[in-house]
Amino acid sequence: MKKSLLALAALGTFAGAAQAQSSVTLYGVVDANIEYVSNMSQSTPTTASVTNPFPGAAHNLVRLNSGGLSGSRWGLRGVEDLGSGLKALFVLESGFGIDDGKLQQGGRLFGRQAFVGLESSSFGRVTLGRQYTSMFDALANFSPAGYATQYEPVVFQLGSNFREDNTVKYTGVFGPVTAEAHWSFGVGTPSPWFANAATGEVPGQFRRDSAYGAAVSYAAGPFGATAAYDQYNPTLNAAGATGSFKKAAFAGSYAFGPAKIMAGYRWGLNNGTDRKLMQDNLYWIGANYQVTPALGLTLSYYYDDLMKLVVPPSQTGAQVNPKNPWQITFIADYNLSKRTDVYLTTAYTKNAGVNFDTSAIGFANAYFLGQGKDNQFAAGVGIRHKF
Repeated sequence: MKKSLLALAALGTFAGAAQAQSSVTLYGVVDANIEYVSNMSQSTPTTASVTNPFPGAAHNLVRLNSGGLSGSRWGLRGVEDLGSGLKALFVLESGFGIDDGKLQQGGRLFGRQAFVGLESSSFGRVTLGRQYTSMFDALANFSPAGYATQYEPVVFQLGSNFREDNTVKYTGVFGPVTAEAHWSFGVGTPSPWFANAATGEVPGQFRRDSAYGAAVSYAAGPFGATAAYDQYNPTLNAAGATGSFKKAAFAGSYAFGPAKIMAGYRWGLNNGTDRKLMQDNLYWIGANYQVTPALGLTLSYYYDDLMKLVVPPSQTGAQVNPKNPWQITFIADYNLSKRTDVYLTTAYTKNAGVNFDTSAIGFANAYFLGQGKDNQFAAGVGIRHKF
């Protein structure tokens, strides 16, 4: 349930001008759980010490964690009706850790989303600011766990640039078809292959840290399908040389009664200036089942055909062909009310840490295998409140 903070009529500046309706809404999610992780490395790897398994003895870990099914956040959403089917809009969304109260997304105040734009009932929406990529939006309804923060390999699936700074984005809805396209002048997320790189909009270097993508989705009745492409051109060295990190994805879903099944494929190729840094094919399949109005279950499987990977993540690292990782995820979610639910979320991963955490995604999820181990199990029991 969202709370309206403001609803007022904007005064016209000319006689006879129509009054515009304006509103601002406060919303958010608070999500925390107690988590158990097996075979966790006692040492945190760095880009200079990347091995698989990671350095450090393997131990079991129990901790309080923020964001099991959803990242904890608060935000402001505003809309102003300008008349003739045109609206102005903005979103400011801040991510935080409920376990320690710290800002997420590299310490940004509004690191999850921050954009402003115009929306036409006939022509679609154009927005400017920090936003999700077209591929992120397109695959959201085809990822079994709905981008669950803890145990769905979102960063591996979409890339570390699934949110991008300095972005212009178009979204149009035409009956059952949704079309999206975006361009970022500077992504703002350093590549794992050169973590200290500048993050875009450098004079005389228009391509540096730029990105773009597009997607088209179809949804009618029980059937849905989508196709998306994403490219990110990250800085790879101090001289400003750029790579090209490319991804293409296809996914589909079908709902029947209380169940929904979905499957997808994502091709990926990360090129450096003179060599391949990573090449893979990611597959997933999953199902959601609403047992009762209160209880929902999710089961999903992910498999990555990881053909090439450079470690440590640099242009001069060794190119290896590691074992292909796979993961099974199970979630049980019980609603105590419309706004509050409790849940159990679990994952078992082979040949990688949970969520396929590797140097290729900059250790984004912090699940590191200890020495001598090739599998990891994790489980969290938590509570989530939406407002």
